[in-house]
Amino acid sequence: MRKIVLPAIILLTVGARCLAQHSVLDLSGPWTYALDSLDAGEKEQWTSRLFENTLHLPGTLDDNGVGRPADLTPVFEKATFMQLTRKHRYVGAAWYSREVVIPGSWKDKNITLQLGRVIWETQVWVDGRKAGMNESLVAPHEFDLSGFLSPGKHILTLRIDNREKYDVSLDTRNFAHAYTDGTQIIWNGVIGDLRLLERDKIFVGNIQVYPDVDAGTVRAVVEIQNPSHLKTKLDLTASISGTAQSVSRSFRMEEDAKQVTLEFNLGKNFRTWDEFDPNLYTLTVDVGGRNGKTRMKDLSTVSFGMRKVGRRGNILQLNNHRIFLRGTLECAIFPLTGHPPMKKDEWANIFRTARSYGLNHLRFHSWCPPEAAFEAADEAGFYLQIELPLWSLTAGEDKRINQFVEDEANRIIRRYGNHPSFCFWSMGNELQGNFDWMTGLLSRLKAADSRHLYTTTTFTFQKGRGLWPEPVDDFYVTQYTKKGWVRGQGIFDREYPSFNKDYRVAADSLPVPLVSHEIGQYSVYPNLQEIGKYTGVLEPLNFKAIEQDLKKKGMLASAADFTKASGQFAVALYKEEIERALKTPQFSGFQLLDLHDFPGQGTALVGILDAFWESKGLITPEGFREFCAPVVPLIRYEKAVYTSDESFDATAEVANFGNADLHGITPEWSISTSGGKTLVSGKLQARDIPVGNGIDLGQIHFSLQGITEATALTVELALKGTPYKNHWKIWVYPSQLSVKNGHVVYTRSAEEAMKELSKGNKVLLNPEPASVNGIEGKFVPVFWSPVHFPNQPGSMGILCNPSHGALANFPTESHSDWQWWYLCKNSKPMLLDSVTGLTPIVRVVDNFYRNRKLATLAEAKVGNGKLMSGTIDLGEKAATHPEVRQLRFSILEYMNSGDFNPSTSVAPEEMARLIVSKTP
Repeated sequence: MRKIVLPAIILLTVGARCLAQHSVLDLSGPWTYALDSLDAGEKEQWTSRLFENTLHLPGTLDDNGVGRPADLTPVFEKATFMQLTRKHRYVGAAWYSREVVIPGSWKDKNITLQLGRVIWETQVWVDGRKAGMNESLVAPHEFDLSGFLSPGKHILTLRIDNREKYDVSLDTRNFAHAYTDGTQIIWNGVIGDLRLLERDKIFVGNIQVYPDVDAGTVRAVVEIQNPSHLKTKLDLTASISGTAQSVSRSFRMEEDAKQVTLEFNLGKNFRTWDEFDPNLYTLTVDVGGRNGKTRMKDLSTVSFGMRKVGRRGNILQLNNHRIFLRGTLECAIFPLTGHPPMKKDEWANIFRTARSYGLNHLRFHSWCPPEAAFEAADEAGFYLQIELPLWSLTAGEDKRINQFVEDEANRIIRRYGNHPSFCFWSMGNELQGNFDWMTGLLSRLKAADSRHLYTTTTFTFQKGRGLWPEPVDDFYVTQYTKKGWVRGQGIFDREYPSFNKDYRVAADSLPVPLVSHEIGQYSVYPNLQEIGKYTGVLEPLNFKAIEQDLKKKGMLASAADFTKASGQFAVALYKEEIERALKTPQFSGFQLLDLHDFPGQGTALVGILDAFWESKGLITPEGFREFCAPVVPLIRYEKAVYTSDESFDATAEVANFGNADLHGITPEWSISTSGGKTLVSGKLQARDIPVGNGIDLGQIHFSLQGITEATALTVELALKGTPYKNHWKIWVYPSQLSVKNGHVVYTRSAEEAMKELSKGNKVLLNPEPASVNGIEGKFVPVFWSPVHFPNQPGSMGILCNPSHGALANFPTESHSDWQWWYLCKNSKPMLLDSVTGLTPIVRVVDNFYRNRKLATLAEAKVGNGKLMSGTIDLGEKAATHPEVRQLRFSILEYMNSGDFNPSTSVAPEEMARLIVSKTP
């Protein structure tokens, strides 16, 4: 066997949390390894050998380029789009070994091997002697090696098996984000800490801190570990930094472990922890004594915050103060490494980004993050929802999994329970199965650890469940109640746009705080500029396949426009989603899906940010904070589209979820044109604004009679002397509009259109939707992913040129907005794939899984005539709607002008086949 040369191990003294003044051997660096897909290692006695090949730990096989290489050809097929592609993949047992040298000073000490995070099982040998097995997806794997590691040289061997441990899955589809290739990958290796920890024979094993904000007290439960069964007198001193609080205890160790309960009274002037002032305290425990001539001493610290999460009726409270969760999901999406960061600064950057977009809450969907995430959230003042590694349709029905899940829950309490950011705890995502088991588990956890609020499941589709909270729930996360929807996905494409609505009917009489579940999920066209960012273990074959498909179809130059148009449309929808939640008095928060992209489940690019938490250029953080912040000005108004014989009337209100009441605030409002000209402005009565929502600020009124041309207006409401402002768009069209065909032949008949075109006439062909070769007209874009949910029309909003003459009298941005709702719903986008030269005026962005050329308005020369083909219903009945009448007027004005001169030609027979055909 080739000799493997390994570097000297570094001896360190650390001052980290719960490890103060302990010596460690850092085991990071080269390790030898061997793959064992046939499970032959133990039989062939791999337990005490060094292997031929080396890699670097901490790290994964993927990090080191080990495993089955993937075919990186971007084939345009479903498998390519299911998730990002691992460049190398290995699922099975892998062996890792290296030499370690134990210092002489570690003689007769307690020695623990610590592995920061592992998927799923670790077995350990020292010099061929088996030293233990550990399994967990949520906590470090630790092993007591005191009886195996004497001073001198040893071979330390790890067998890590990342296969699913049980034959009945935590989730049969491997969608739970603790164990999946959809976001995080099913990696093999060790990430985070990789070290041996030395302590005296008696040491502090664990500290749990229970603050009582109402009483101003702290109860600490200190666990003293005594694995050598020593009987001796110990002295314990504990103090809390930033206070004069200190307590001492003397006691005898008569058992293998002992719990000591300590009480502290912080008085009246302690500092609480919340999103505005994330004050942290440090509890230090110093324990020592002698056993004969042997001196024992251990010093450990733990960070905590004085915070109390609870409720007053069905309203969420923190420290007896109302809070509102402005959240998004974290689904283990780390596209460079395929695994979560293990350093605090990397998590701190995520929380800074989320905060810059006005958020204060992160839900960890079906997984629990590592310690570094909690530490960063503690310092940032972020409210976290943790979930067990469970997303199952058969939860509670397998005893082995039940035990594993409950053990994982206890590991979460022991490891992360002290963190003030750990506010909310769900048993899993969209669980179905045995609710008696779920609620029983919840009740046992609540009895064991009262520092968090609990819910049975984060929503469920199970029949007979989910329409109302379970009796044991402390809070309730749902899409709908038995009284109606609480998110826009169930409403926005069905109801004519109205901006004076909220969800108070659906939320009425709920017994616990309500948080809306996974709101949004509006798909944004892939940003192909991201391809160059994927420099790690994952390859964006999905993006590359889309790029190749667009190139083949001559559409690649439009890709950036597709992203921008669909993305800005998504922003408008997210704005209304969030504002409806903020307007609902009974709401306690929302959870977006998502602020950033989800690369799995069929490429679900639903984010305003990309999978790297970086901007797509759709909206600035400042712009997003106008409607997503601690304080948000709001207005209620009837509709988006008006005529000049109406008035604009709105009720101004505010949602104040800041840390205090606002005093003497004067609301100011204005209405201006798209060119920035202010038409009217005013002030509302100055007033105090308490914490809460639904707070009436007064009325806004503006007569629209002076408007003679189609105009897009911006309504702004600001709170004078504060940074808080918000704005909305409305569209005003002349009430008296003479829509004349002039020299244009308007027809719904393709045959008549062809006849008139042959005469050299101008023709506006507006066929009946049923006769158009196209797809269903929709306003909202693709839900989640067209690959994951293929049975949907699949469009992603419009893309148009606002400066085109046909739209000169119909103000619009280049993307869909609320004035397009009726037009899109009463249209049938036509397929233009067979027409190479036709340039749409209003095109419809198709989903990336089809990339068809779609349009609702297009022009061409046909024979001697000039054709405008529109598949939005512009007929007389539809024209009773002002937006239809205005668009028809704009089109006809253009067609009757000298500017109507299409640059492309289409053969008559080709155009006839294109527009009028059987519906596919």
